[in-house]
Amino acid sequence: MNTLNLFQLAGLTALVATACAPKEKAPEKKMNILYIMTDDHSYQTISAYDNRYIQTPNIDRIANEGVRFCNSYVGNSISGPSRAIMLTGKFSHKNGFRTNSDLFDGAQQTFPKLLQKAGYQTAMVGKWHLTSLPTGFDYWNIVPGQGDYYNPDFIEMGEEKQVEGYATNLITDFALDWLDKGRDKDKPFCLLLHHKAPHRTWMPDTCDLRLYDDITYPLPETFYDDYEGRTAARDQKMSIIKDMNVVYDLKMLDKEGKIKTDRPDLDEMGWAKVGRMNAEQRAAWDAYYDPIIRDFKEKKRSGKELAEWKYQRYMHDYLRCIHSVDRNIGRVLDYLEKNGLLENTLVVYTSDQGFYMGEHGWFDKRFMYEESFRTPLVMRLPGTARHGDIDEFVQNIDYAPTFLELAGVEVPSDMQGESLLPMLKGEDVKDWRKSLYYHYYEFPDEHAVKRHYGARNERYKIIHFYDDIDEWEFYDLQNDPDELHNLINDPAYKDQIDSLKNELNRLQVKYDDLDMSTYK
Repeated sequence: MNTLNLFQLAGLTALVATACAPKEKAPEKKMNILYIMTDDHSYQTISAYDNRYIQTPNIDRIANEGVRFCNSYVGNSISGPSRAIMLTGKFSHKNGFRTNSDLFDGAQQTFPKLLQKAGYQTAMVGKWHLTSLPTGFDYWNIVPGQGDYYNPDFIEMGEEKQVEGYATNLITDFALDWLDKGRDKDKPFCLLLHHKAPHRTWMPDTCDLRLYDDITYPLPETFYDDYEGRTAARDQKMSIIKDMNVVYDLKMLDKEGKIKTDRPDLDEMGWAKVGRMNAEQRAAWDAYYDPIIRDFKEKKRSGKELAEWKYQRYMHDYLRCIHSVDRNIGRVLDYLEKNGLLENTLVVYTSDQGFYMGEHGWFDKRFMYEESFRTPLVMRLPGTARHGDIDEFVQNIDYAPTFLELAGVEVPSDMQGESLLPMLKGEDVKDWRKSLYYHYYEFPDEHAVKRHYGARNERYKIIHFYDDIDEWEFYDLQNDPDELHNLINDPAYKDQIDSLKNELNRLQVKYDDLDMSTYK
Protein backbone atom coordinates (compact mmCIF):
# COMPACT_ATOMS: atom_id res chain seq x y z
CA MET A 1 0.00 0.00 0.00
CA ASN A 2 1.51 3.38 -0.98
CA THR A 3 1.58 6.53 1.18
CA LEU A 4 -1.27 8.25 -0.68
CA ASN A 5 -3.55 5.28 -0.11
CA LEU A 6 -2.70 5.23 3.60
CA PHE A 7 -3.75 8.86 3.94
CA GLN A 8 -6.95 8.17 1.99
CA LEU A 9 -7.72 5.21 4.25
CA ALA A 10 -7.11 7.25 7.39
CA GLY A 11 -9.48 9.98 6.16
CA LEU A 12 -12.15 7.47 5.31
CA THR A 13 -11.82 5.87 8.74
CA ALA A 14 -12.20 9.28 10.40
CA LEU A 15 -15.31 10.03 8.38
CA VAL A 16 -16.91 6.70 9.30
CA ALA A 17 -16.04 7.20 12.98
CA THR A 18 -17.58 10.67 12.92
CA ALA A 19 -20.75 9.43 11.24
CA CYS A 20 -21.18 6.59 13.74
CA ALA A 21 -20.46 8.66 16.86
CA PRO A 22 -23.55 9.24 19.02
CA LYS A 23 -24.99 12.69 18.47
CA GLU A 24 -25.33 15.03 21.44
CA LYS A 25 -28.95 15.28 22.56
CA ALA A 26 -30.56 18.68 22.33
CA PRO A 27 -31.44 19.97 25.77
CA GLU A 28 -34.94 18.84 26.75
CA LYS A 29 -37.46 21.65 26.57
CA LYS A 30 -38.97 22.44 29.96
CA MET A 31 -42.70 22.09 30.36
CA ASN A 32 -44.78 25.27 30.58
CA ILE A 33 -47.33 25.60 33.39
CA LEU A 34 -50.78 27.16 33.04
CA TYR A 35 -52.60 27.25 36.37
CA ILE A 36 -56.24 28.38 36.02
CA MET A 37 -58.14 29.00 39.24
CA THR A 38 -61.59 30.37 39.86
CA ASP A 39 -63.04 31.69 43.11
CA ASP A 40 -65.76 29.59 44.79
CA HIS A 41 -66.37 27.11 41.97
CA SER A 42 -68.12 24.05 43.35
CA TYR A 43 -67.27 20.61 41.99
CA GLN A 44 -71.05 20.04 41.75
CA THR A 45 -71.21 22.56 38.90
CA ILE A 46 -68.58 21.02 36.62
CA SER A 47 -70.05 18.43 34.30
CA ALA A 48 -66.87 16.33 34.50
CA TYR A 49 -67.91 15.74 38.13
CA ASP A 50 -71.69 16.20 38.14
CA ASN A 51 -74.02 16.89 35.21
CA ARG A 52 -77.16 17.81 37.15
CA TYR A 53 -76.77 21.57 36.73
CA ILE A 54 -74.57 22.66 33.84
CA GLN A 55 -72.38 21.50 30.98
CA THR A 56 -68.77 22.76 31.05
CA PRO A 57 -67.22 21.35 27.86
CA ASN A 58 -63.94 23.25 28.05
CA ILE A 59 -63.15 22.36 31.65
CA ASP A 60 -64.25 18.82 30.80
CA ARG A 61 -61.80 18.80 27.90
CA ILE A 62 -58.90 19.23 30.34
CA ALA A 63 -60.21 16.27 32.33
CA ASN A 64 -60.95 14.13 29.27
CA GLU A 65 -57.48 14.67 27.82
CA GLY A 66 -55.82 14.35 31.21
CA VAL A 67 -56.91 13.33 34.68
CA ARG A 68 -59.70 14.09 37.10
CA PHE A 69 -58.80 14.10 40.78
CA CYS A 70 -61.79 12.62 42.60
CA ASN A 71 -60.58 13.37 46.12
CA SER A 72 -59.09 16.87 45.93
CA TYR A 73 -59.26 19.03 49.06
CA VAL A 74 -58.07 22.32 50.55
CA GLY A 75 -56.36 23.08 53.86
CA ASN A 76 -58.43 26.15 54.75
CA SER A 77 -61.64 26.83 52.84
CA ILE A 78 -61.46 30.56 52.28
CA SER A 79 -60.06 32.58 49.40
CA GLY A 80 -56.86 34.35 50.51
CA PRO A 81 -55.56 31.60 52.80
CA SER A 82 -56.19 28.98 50.13
CA ARG A 83 -54.14 31.02 47.65
CA ALA A 84 -51.31 31.39 50.16
CA ILE A 85 -51.28 27.61 50.68
CA MET A 86 -51.08 27.08 46.92
CA LEU A 87 -48.17 29.51 46.50
CA THR A 88 -46.10 28.24 49.42
CA GLY A 89 -46.94 24.54 49.68
CA LYS A 90 -47.54 25.15 53.39
CA PHE A 91 -50.59 25.21 55.62
CA SER A 92 -51.88 28.56 56.88
CA HIS A 93 -50.15 28.41 60.25
CA LYS A 94 -46.80 28.06 58.44
CA ASN A 95 -47.23 30.69 55.72
CA GLY A 96 -48.76 33.19 58.15
CA PHE A 97 -51.92 33.93 56.17
CA ARG A 98 -54.77 32.40 58.19
CA THR A 99 -57.66 34.79 57.36
CA ASN A 100 -58.54 37.27 54.66
CA SER A 101 -57.65 40.05 57.09
CA ASP A 102 -54.03 38.97 57.40
CA LEU A 103 -51.12 40.42 55.41
CA PHE A 104 -49.31 37.97 53.16
CA ASP A 105 -45.55 38.16 53.61
CA GLY A 106 -44.42 38.55 50.02
CA ALA A 107 -40.77 38.09 51.03
CA GLN A 108 -41.28 34.43 51.84
CA GLN A 109 -40.47 31.49 49.59
CA THR A 110 -43.04 30.71 46.89
CA PHE A 111 -42.94 28.39 43.93
CA PRO A 112 -43.04 31.24 41.33
CA LYS A 113 -39.83 32.65 42.85
CA LEU A 114 -38.15 29.26 42.63
CA LEU A 115 -39.30 28.87 39.02
CA GLN A 116 -37.90 32.31 38.20
CA LYS A 117 -34.50 31.22 39.49
CA ALA A 118 -34.76 28.16 37.24
CA GLY A 119 -35.22 30.35 34.15
CA TYR A 120 -39.02 30.48 33.92
CA GLN A 121 -41.00 33.54 32.89
CA THR A 122 -43.73 33.97 35.49
CA ALA A 123 -46.99 35.91 35.34
CA MET A 124 -50.02 36.47 37.55
CA VAL A 125 -53.25 37.76 36.01
CA GLY A 126 -56.60 38.24 37.75
CA LYS A 127 -57.68 37.84 41.35
CA TRP A 128 -54.79 37.90 43.84
CA HIS A 129 -56.57 38.65 47.13
CA LEU A 130 -53.51 38.46 49.38
CA THR A 131 -53.48 42.10 50.64
CA SER A 132 -49.81 42.67 49.73
CA LEU A 133 -48.77 43.09 46.09
CA PRO A 134 -47.47 40.10 44.10
CA THR A 135 -43.81 39.09 44.27
CA GLY A 136 -42.02 36.47 42.24
CA PHE A 137 -43.60 37.43 38.92
CA ASP A 138 -42.07 38.99 35.82
CA TYR A 139 -45.50 40.37 34.99
CA TRP A 140 -48.61 40.86 37.09
CA ASN A 141 -51.98 42.47 36.50
CA ILE A 142 -54.45 41.96 39.32
CA VAL A 143 -57.85 43.11 40.52
CA PRO A 144 -57.64 44.81 43.93
CA GLY A 145 -59.40 42.95 46.73
CA GLN A 146 -62.41 40.96 45.57
CA GLY A 147 -62.58 42.81 42.26
CA ASP A 148 -65.70 43.82 40.33
CA TYR A 149 -67.52 42.06 37.52
CA TYR A 150 -68.25 45.18 35.46
CA ASN A 151 -65.63 47.70 34.36
CA PRO A 152 -63.25 46.51 37.07
CA ASP A 153 -60.15 48.19 38.42
CA PHE A 154 -56.82 46.51 37.72
CA ILE A 155 -53.37 47.09 39.18
CA GLU A 156 -50.85 46.40 36.43
CA MET A 157 -47.27 46.33 37.70
CA GLY A 158 -48.17 48.94 40.34
CA GLU A 159 -50.33 51.19 38.13
CA GLU A 160 -54.05 51.22 38.98
CA LYS A 161 -56.64 51.88 36.30
CA GLN A 162 -60.26 51.06 35.49
CA VAL A 163 -60.84 48.95 32.38
CA GLU A 164 -64.15 48.79 30.55
CA GLY A 165 -65.60 45.35 30.02
CA TYR A 166 -66.59 42.19 31.88
CA ALA A 167 -64.06 40.78 34.35
CA THR A 168 -63.91 37.18 33.07
CA ASN A 169 -63.35 38.36 29.50
CA LEU A 170 -60.79 40.98 30.53
CA ILE A 171 -58.73 38.64 32.69
CA THR A 172 -58.60 36.21 29.78
CA ASP A 173 -57.67 39.03 27.37
CA PHE A 174 -54.75 40.12 29.56
CA ALA A 175 -53.52 36.56 29.98
CA LEU A 176 -53.62 35.87 26.25
CA ASP A 177 -51.94 39.18 25.48
CA TRP A 178 -49.06 38.26 27.80
CA LEU A 179 -48.75 34.82 26.24
CA ASP A 180 -48.76 36.30 22.77
CA LYS A 181 -46.77 39.52 23.15
CA GLY A 182 -45.49 39.99 26.67
CA ARG A 183 -43.30 37.00 27.46
CA ASP A 184 -39.86 35.92 26.33
CA LYS A 185 -40.75 33.03 24.03
CA ASP A 186 -37.31 31.50 24.40
CA LYS A 187 -38.07 30.69 28.03
CA PRO A 188 -40.59 28.32 29.59
CA PHE A 189 -43.50 30.07 31.26
CA CYS A 190 -45.65 29.72 34.34
CA LEU A 191 -48.90 31.66 34.10
CA LEU A 192 -51.34 31.93 37.00
CA LEU A 193 -54.71 32.86 35.50
CA HIS A 194 -57.10 33.60 38.39
CA HIS A 195 -60.72 34.51 37.69
CA LYS A 196 -62.89 36.58 40.02
CA ALA A 197 -65.92 34.51 38.99
CA PRO A 198 -68.01 32.93 40.33
CA HIS A 199 -67.53 34.82 43.61
CA ARG A 200 -70.45 36.58 45.25
CA THR A 201 -72.47 38.51 44.02
CA TRP A 202 -72.66 36.37 40.88
CA MET A 203 -73.19 39.06 38.24
CA PRO A 204 -73.44 37.43 34.78
CA ASP A 205 -72.18 38.97 31.57
CA THR A 206 -74.94 40.80 29.69
CA CYS A 207 -74.79 38.24 26.86
CA ASP A 208 -75.61 35.47 29.36
CA LEU A 209 -78.43 37.12 31.31
CA ARG A 210 -81.21 35.00 29.83
CA LEU A 211 -79.24 31.77 29.79
CA TYR A 212 -80.98 28.91 31.65
CA ASP A 213 -84.22 30.89 32.10
CA ASP A 214 -86.16 27.79 31.09
CA ILE A 215 -84.58 25.61 33.79
CA THR A 216 -85.85 25.00 37.31
CA TYR A 217 -83.05 23.55 39.42
CA PRO A 218 -83.75 20.67 41.80
CA LEU A 219 -83.74 21.62 45.46
CA PRO A 220 -80.97 19.81 47.38
CA GLU A 221 -82.28 17.12 49.71
CA THR A 222 -80.63 18.89 52.65
CA PHE A 223 -81.94 22.36 51.81
CA TYR A 224 -84.17 22.40 54.91
CA ASP A 225 -81.55 20.88 57.23
CA ASP A 226 -82.47 21.51 60.90
CA TYR A 227 -78.84 21.14 62.12
CA GLU A 228 -79.80 18.76 64.92
CA GLY A 229 -76.74 17.86 67.02
CA ARG A 230 -74.53 20.41 65.23
CA THR A 231 -74.28 23.71 67.11
CA ALA A 232 -71.75 25.34 64.77
CA ALA A 233 -73.84 24.49 61.72
CA ARG A 234 -76.88 26.02 63.39
CA ASP A 235 -75.10 29.26 64.39
CA GLN A 236 -73.63 30.17 60.97
CA LYS A 237 -74.84 33.14 58.92
CA MET A 238 -74.64 31.83 55.37
CA SER A 239 -78.21 30.66 54.99
CA ILE A 240 -79.98 31.27 51.69
CA ILE A 241 -83.23 31.64 53.62
CA LYS A 242 -82.02 34.02 56.34
CA ASP A 243 -78.79 35.64 55.15
CA MET A 244 -78.87 35.91 51.36
CA ASN A 245 -79.64 39.57 50.71
CA VAL A 246 -82.29 40.22 48.04
CA VAL A 247 -80.75 43.57 47.05
CA TYR A 248 -77.01 42.87 47.27
CA ASP A 249 -77.03 39.20 46.25
CA LEU A 250 -80.18 38.88 44.13
CA LYS A 251 -80.18 42.30 42.44
CA MET A 252 -83.66 43.49 43.48
CA LEU A 253 -82.57 47.07 42.86
CA ASP A 254 -85.88 48.82 42.23
CA LYS A 255 -85.59 52.34 40.90
CA GLU A 256 -88.33 53.51 43.24
CA GLY A 257 -86.15 52.57 46.19
CA LYS A 258 -88.93 50.66 47.96
CA ILE A 259 -87.04 47.38 48.33
CA LYS A 260 -84.85 47.67 51.39
CA THR A 261 -83.33 45.10 53.72
CA ASP A 262 -82.08 44.99 57.30
CA ARG A 263 -78.55 45.43 55.90
CA PRO A 264 -78.44 48.95 54.42
CA ASP A 265 -74.67 48.57 54.00
CA LEU A 266 -75.24 45.65 51.63
CA ASP A 267 -78.06 47.48 49.86
CA GLU A 268 -75.68 50.36 49.18
CA MET A 269 -72.98 48.01 47.92
CA GLY A 270 -75.47 46.41 45.54
CA TRP A 271 -76.28 49.79 44.02
CA ALA A 272 -72.56 50.62 43.78
CA LYS A 273 -71.92 47.50 41.71
CA VAL A 274 -74.50 48.30 39.04
CA GLY A 275 -73.33 51.92 39.24
CA ARG A 276 -70.05 50.83 37.63
CA MET A 277 -71.83 49.91 34.39
CA ASN A 278 -71.73 51.99 31.25
CA ALA A 279 -74.98 52.97 29.52
CA GLU A 280 -75.06 49.98 27.19
CA GLN A 281 -74.37 47.48 29.96
CA ARG A 282 -76.94 49.08 32.26
CA ALA A 283 -79.61 49.08 29.55
CA ALA A 284 -79.15 45.33 28.97
CA TRP A 285 -79.10 44.69 32.73
CA ASP A 286 -82.27 46.67 33.40
CA ALA A 287 -84.08 45.09 30.46
CA TYR A 288 -83.55 41.72 32.08
CA TYR A 289 -83.93 42.50 35.78
CA ASP A 290 -86.71 45.12 35.78
CA PRO A 291 -89.49 42.58 35.03
CA ILE A 292 -88.09 40.24 37.71
CA ILE A 293 -88.09 43.13 40.20
CA ARG A 294 -91.69 44.00 39.34
CA ASP A 295 -92.72 40.38 39.81
CA PHE A 296 -90.88 40.23 43.15
CA LYS A 297 -92.71 43.31 44.41
CA GLU A 298 -96.10 42.08 43.21
CA LYS A 299 -95.88 38.52 44.53
CA LYS A 300 -94.70 39.43 48.05
CA ARG A 301 -93.41 35.91 48.61
CA SER A 302 -92.71 34.61 52.09
CA GLY A 303 -91.77 31.40 53.87
CA LYS A 304 -90.83 28.42 51.70
CA GLU A 305 -91.97 30.17 48.53
CA LEU A 306 -89.50 33.01 49.14
CA ALA A 307 -86.72 30.62 50.18
CA GLU A 308 -87.05 28.55 47.02
CA TRP A 309 -87.37 31.64 44.82
CA LYS A 310 -84.08 32.90 46.30
CA TYR A 311 -82.46 29.54 45.60
CA GLN A 312 -83.49 29.61 41.94
CA ARG A 313 -82.27 33.19 41.45
CA TYR A 314 -78.95 32.30 43.10
CA MET A 315 -78.45 29.20 40.96
CA HIS A 316 -79.28 30.94 37.70
CA ASP A 317 -76.87 33.83 38.29
CA TYR A 318 -74.09 31.60 39.65
CA LEU A 319 -74.28 29.16 36.74
CA ARG A 320 -74.29 31.96 34.17
CA CYS A 321 -70.99 33.13 35.66
CA ILE A 322 -69.66 29.56 35.34
CA HIS A 323 -70.73 29.47 31.70
CA SER A 324 -68.65 32.59 31.03
CA VAL A 325 -65.64 31.05 32.78
CA ASP A 326 -65.92 27.88 30.71
CA ARG A 327 -66.27 29.86 27.48
CA ASN A 328 -63.12 31.81 28.27
CA ILE A 329 -61.18 28.68 29.18
CA GLY A 330 -62.07 27.50 25.69
CA ARG A 331 -60.44 30.65 24.30
CA VAL A 332 -57.23 29.86 26.20
CA LEU A 333 -57.13 26.22 25.12
CA ASP A 334 -57.73 27.25 21.51
CA TYR A 335 -54.83 29.72 21.73
CA LEU A 336 -52.48 27.10 23.12
CA GLU A 337 -53.45 24.62 20.44
CA LYS A 338 -53.21 27.13 17.58
CA ASN A 339 -49.76 28.28 18.72
CA GLY A 340 -48.26 24.85 19.27
CA LEU A 341 -48.17 25.21 23.07
CA LEU A 342 -50.74 22.65 24.11
CA GLU A 343 -48.35 19.72 23.80
CA ASN A 344 -45.69 21.33 25.98
CA THR A 345 -47.86 22.83 28.71
CA LEU A 346 -49.29 21.41 31.92
CA VAL A 347 -52.83 22.78 32.10
CA VAL A 348 -54.48 22.86 35.54
CA TYR A 349 -58.01 23.86 36.43
CA THR A 350 -59.18 24.20 40.03
CA SER A 351 -60.95 26.50 42.48
CA ASP A 352 -59.65 28.07 45.68
CA GLN A 353 -62.20 25.91 47.53
CA GLY A 354 -65.60 24.31 47.11
CA PHE A 355 -68.96 26.01 47.56
CA TYR A 356 -72.50 25.29 48.73
CA MET A 357 -75.17 25.10 46.08
CA GLY A 358 -77.99 25.09 48.59
CA GLU A 359 -76.82 22.02 50.49
CA HIS A 360 -77.72 22.46 54.18
CA GLY A 361 -79.58 25.56 52.98
CA TRP A 362 -76.31 27.41 52.41
CA PHE A 363 -74.22 29.49 50.07
CA ASP A 364 -70.53 30.28 50.76
CA LYS A 365 -67.86 27.87 52.09
CA ARG A 366 -65.58 27.78 55.24
CA PHE A 367 -66.78 24.58 56.90
CA MET A 368 -64.88 21.30 56.78
CA TYR A 369 -68.01 19.62 55.44
CA GLU A 370 -67.48 18.05 52.02
CA GLU A 371 -69.03 20.70 49.76
CA SER A 372 -66.53 23.37 50.84
CA PHE A 373 -63.59 21.18 51.94
CA ARG A 374 -63.51 19.40 48.59
CA THR A 375 -62.50 21.25 45.45
CA PRO A 376 -62.43 20.43 41.72
CA LEU A 377 -59.04 19.61 40.22
CA VAL A 378 -58.32 18.51 36.66
CA MET A 379 -54.91 18.42 34.98
CA ARG A 380 -53.69 17.79 31.46
CA LEU A 381 -50.05 16.77 31.22
CA PRO A 382 -49.13 16.03 27.59
CA GLY A 383 -47.17 12.91 26.72
CA THR A 384 -48.17 10.95 29.82
CA ALA A 385 -49.57 7.47 30.18
CA ARG A 386 -52.08 8.45 32.87
CA HIS A 387 -55.62 9.35 31.91
CA GLY A 388 -58.91 9.10 33.74
CA ASP A 389 -59.57 9.26 37.45
CA ILE A 390 -57.11 9.59 40.33
CA ASP A 391 -58.66 8.52 43.62
CA GLU A 392 -55.83 9.30 46.05
CA PHE A 393 -56.26 12.10 48.61
CA VAL A 394 -54.63 15.27 47.28
CA GLN A 395 -54.59 18.74 48.80
CA ASN A 396 -53.65 22.24 47.69
CA ILE A 397 -50.37 21.99 49.63
CA ASP A 398 -49.37 19.61 46.80
CA TYR A 399 -49.52 22.10 43.92
CA ALA A 400 -46.22 23.89 44.57
CA PRO A 401 -44.16 20.67 44.86
CA THR A 402 -45.80 19.36 41.67
CA PHE A 403 -44.88 22.42 39.62
CA LEU A 404 -41.34 22.48 40.97
CA GLU A 405 -40.68 18.82 40.23
CA LEU A 406 -42.11 19.22 36.73
CA ALA A 407 -39.63 22.08 36.17
CA GLY A 408 -36.72 20.06 37.50
CA VAL A 409 -36.40 22.24 40.60
CA GLU A 410 -35.59 20.65 43.93
CA VAL A 411 -38.59 20.79 46.26
CA PRO A 412 -37.63 22.60 49.50
CA SER A 413 -37.78 20.39 52.56
CA ASP A 414 -40.02 22.84 54.44
CA MET A 415 -42.86 22.51 51.91
CA GLN A 416 -45.56 20.36 53.48
CA GLY A 417 -47.14 18.97 50.33
CA GLU A 418 -46.12 16.13 48.02
CA SER A 419 -45.60 16.24 44.27
CA LEU A 420 -48.44 14.84 42.18
CA LEU A 421 -46.15 14.38 39.17
CA PRO A 422 -45.67 10.62 39.64
CA MET A 423 -49.47 10.21 39.59
CA LEU A 424 -49.74 12.32 36.44
CA LYS A 425 -47.12 10.14 34.77
CA GLY A 426 -48.94 6.97 35.70
CA GLU A 427 -46.26 5.75 38.05
CA ASP A 428 -47.02 3.50 41.00
CA VAL A 429 -47.26 5.75 44.06
CA LYS A 430 -46.53 3.93 47.30
CA ASP A 431 -47.14 5.11 50.87
CA TRP A 432 -49.41 7.95 49.79
CA ARG A 433 -51.39 9.77 52.47
CA LYS A 434 -54.48 8.06 53.85
CA SER A 435 -55.84 11.08 55.71
CA LEU A 436 -56.22 14.85 55.38
CA TYR A 437 -55.79 17.78 57.77
CA TYR A 438 -57.86 20.98 57.85
CA HIS A 439 -57.83 24.20 59.90
CA TYR A 440 -60.14 27.22 59.56
CA TYR A 441 -59.55 30.42 61.59
CA GLU A 442 -61.77 33.30 60.42
CA PHE A 443 -64.11 33.96 63.36
CA PRO A 444 -65.79 36.24 64.20
CA ASP A 445 -66.69 37.29 60.71
CA GLU A 446 -69.72 38.07 58.57
CA HIS A 447 -70.69 34.42 58.17
CA ALA A 448 -70.05 33.44 61.81
CA VAL A 449 -68.44 30.07 61.06
CA LYS A 450 -66.64 28.89 64.19
CA ARG A 451 -62.91 28.17 64.18
CA HIS A 452 -62.25 24.50 63.75
CA TYR A 453 -59.74 21.87 62.74
CA GLY A 454 -60.13 18.23 61.85
CA ALA A 455 -59.08 15.11 59.99
CA ARG A 456 -60.66 12.91 57.34
CA ASN A 457 -59.79 9.42 56.19
CA GLU A 458 -61.42 7.24 53.57
CA ARG A 459 -64.57 6.68 55.61
CA TYR A 460 -64.68 8.94 58.67
CA LYS A 461 -64.31 12.61 59.53
CA ILE A 462 -63.71 14.29 62.89
CA ILE A 463 -63.99 18.03 63.55
CA HIS A 464 -63.23 20.09 66.66
CA PHE A 465 -64.88 23.51 66.93
CA TYR A 466 -62.95 25.68 69.38
CA ASP A 467 -62.27 29.25 70.61
CA ASP A 468 -65.68 30.41 71.94
CA ILE A 469 -67.02 26.86 71.65
CA ASP A 470 -65.71 23.40 72.52
CA GLU A 471 -67.60 20.80 70.52
CA TRP A 472 -66.64 17.73 68.52
CA GLU A 473 -68.35 16.22 65.51
CA PHE A 474 -67.79 12.79 63.96
CA TYR A 475 -69.27 11.45 60.71
CA ASP A 476 -69.48 8.10 59.01
CA LEU A 477 -69.25 9.30 55.40
CA GLN A 478 -70.10 5.90 53.98
CA ASN A 479 -73.47 5.77 55.73
CA ASP A 480 -74.03 9.52 55.99
CA PRO A 481 -72.44 11.29 53.00
CA ASP A 482 -74.53 14.42 53.65
CA GLU A 483 -73.03 14.77 57.15
CA LEU A 484 -76.35 15.12 58.94
CA HIS A 485 -75.75 12.83 61.90
CA ASN A 486 -73.09 13.76 64.44
CA LEU A 487 -71.98 10.45 66.01
CA ILE A 488 -69.46 11.85 68.49
CA ASN A 489 -71.46 10.46 71.44
CA ASP A 490 -72.47 7.17 69.83
CA PRO A 491 -70.83 4.33 71.79
CA ALA A 492 -70.97 2.07 68.74
CA TYR A 493 -68.30 4.29 67.11
CA LYS A 494 -66.01 4.71 70.13
CA ASP A 495 -63.11 2.79 68.60
CA GLN A 496 -63.32 4.68 65.30
CA ILE A 497 -63.57 8.02 67.11
CA ASP A 498 -60.54 7.27 69.28
CA SER A 499 -58.58 6.09 66.26
CA LEU A 500 -59.34 9.21 64.23
CA LYS A 501 -58.56 11.48 67.19
CA ASN A 502 -55.16 9.79 67.34
CA GLU A 503 -54.72 10.35 63.61
CA LEU A 504 -55.70 13.99 64.03
CA ASN A 505 -53.03 14.37 66.69
CA ARG A 506 -50.48 12.66 64.44
CA LEU A 507 -51.26 15.11 61.64
CA GLN A 508 -50.97 18.09 63.97
CA VAL A 509 -47.54 16.85 65.03
CA LYS A 510 -46.55 16.15 61.42
CA TYR A 511 -47.59 19.62 60.28
CA ASP A 512 -46.49 21.33 63.52
CA ASP A 513 -49.92 22.75 64.34
CA LEU A 514 -50.37 21.95 68.02
CA ASP A 515 -50.55 25.31 69.77
CA MET A 516 -54.15 26.51 69.38
CA SER A 517 -53.60 29.29 71.93
CA THR A 518 -51.82 31.39 69.32
CA TYR A 519 -55.08 31.71 67.36
CA LYS A 520 -57.21 33.26 70.10
